[in-house]
Amino acid sequence: MNKSTLALAVAVGVVAQQAGAAGFLEDSKASISSRTMYYNNDNRDGGADQRETAEGLKLDYLSGFTQGTVGFGIDAQALLGIHLDGGKGHHPDSNTFFPSDSDGSAVSEWSRAAANVKARFSKTEAHLGGALAPNLPILVANDSRLLPQTFDGGTITSKEIDNVTFNAGQLEHAAGRASSNSTGLAVAGGTQDSNKFYYGGADWKVTKDLTLQYYHSNLKDYYKQDFLGLIHVYPINANQSFKTDIRYFDSSSDGRNGETGYFFNNNGGFANKPNEVDNKTWSAMFTYTLGGNAFLLGHQRVNDDGGFVYLNQGNVVDGNGRPEGNGGTSFYLFTDSMINGFVRAGENTTFGQYSYDFAALGVPGLKTSIAYLHGDNIKAKNGVGSDMSEWERDMRIDYTIQQGALKGFGVTLRNGVYRGSQIDIPDQDQTRLIFNYTYSFL
Repeated sequence: MNKSTLALAVAVGVVAQQAGAAGFLEDSKASISSRTMYYNNDNRDGGADQRETAEGLKLDYLSGFTQGTVGFGIDAQALLGIHLDGGKGHHPDSNTFFPSDSDGSAVSEWSRAAANVKARFSKTEAHLGGALAPNLPILVANDSRLLPQTFDGGTITSKEIDNVTFNAGQLEHAAGRASSNSTGLAVAGGTQDSNKFYYGGADWKVTKDLTLQYYHSNLKDYYKQDFLGLIHVYPINANQSFKTDIRYFDSSSDGRNGETGYFFNNNGGFANKPNEVDNKTWSAMFTYTLGGNAFLLGHQRVNDDGGFVYLNQGNVVDGNGRPEGNGGTSFYLFTDSMINGFVRAGENTTFGQYSYDFAALGVPGLKTSIAYLHGDNIKAKNGVGSDMSEWERDMRIDYTIQQGALKGFGVTLRNGVYRGSQIDIPDQDQTRLIFNYTYSFL
């Protein structure tokens, strides 16, 4: 039994003794969420296409806190994925959407369950367990497919100082969006587990319109990373605003990074120091909102030394050398798009988006957007060859029913087109049709 499991078992015992206390049950919440997704990836370079439909079910239970100076509680989650249709030959053996069986076909279903114990003292909360889903600049839990990615470890959030939110934690394992199991942590291309990712930082709301951020993180034997952020909203009038969002990452090698097996593939691109993390990335976005309209324009620059780095366990394999299915990730950059990330060494990306909220026309719940990103000056692998470029166009429309028996039922249609020049990502046309519904029964 590892330390995290032992600590969780002890904490569950403490909570069980106090479960009858007022607040624990009275403030409990429970819900079941359904997500049905049709996923179609058309490989334009002649490779295998992917066309699959699946149903995801998620049960969440969030208890209240027991009374007393220190309150205790439990959060629990159960996940189930059901494969509805894949079409013969249209399930790639990559575990990116749905787990694969030993013969490479999709399994009929998969599931996992986890829980966190939590404690609250004053304005500080601690969570310990295997159902953590951080949403921070240095780590964003991915929820872009059927079921969400979760992490195992401990986190602390404190708001003891007015207008300042402190976050800290240590994570040890991750369970991917298409896996029943968890693995240690790694980066894209890293095949060795690391069981220590720790972070700390704060969001400071300087004024009601200005927020400053700083975070530090470290994935043992892979990388260290510092983040600085600035978010400012200038309210022009009741119907208009101008938002500035600036983000800066500085990442460097840690521990055994660079040794055989502890490498970083720089997102398939150039590395000034082969297999070692060495990157600085800045990104700026400006958004003008007028009524239901939002016009976004931004630019991002990845330095020449190597690609941007973030957690991704996609190359961690099981004892048979097969992917564990824990790949797939998100990161806190504006270019984290439907198909591509635009984070290769030397890449300059200019992007824009237009969105409209139809609530301004009396149709609440209906939204649509179109985005375009173009990256160039991408350094060729090993510095050999000319610079490369890539682009992507994404469109989406969302509608959520606002009232009646199906209140909260949502439909999302997304379409993305990606093209690259001499890039090792195949040209793709991708479509996703998603139906979401959450029923709360506590």
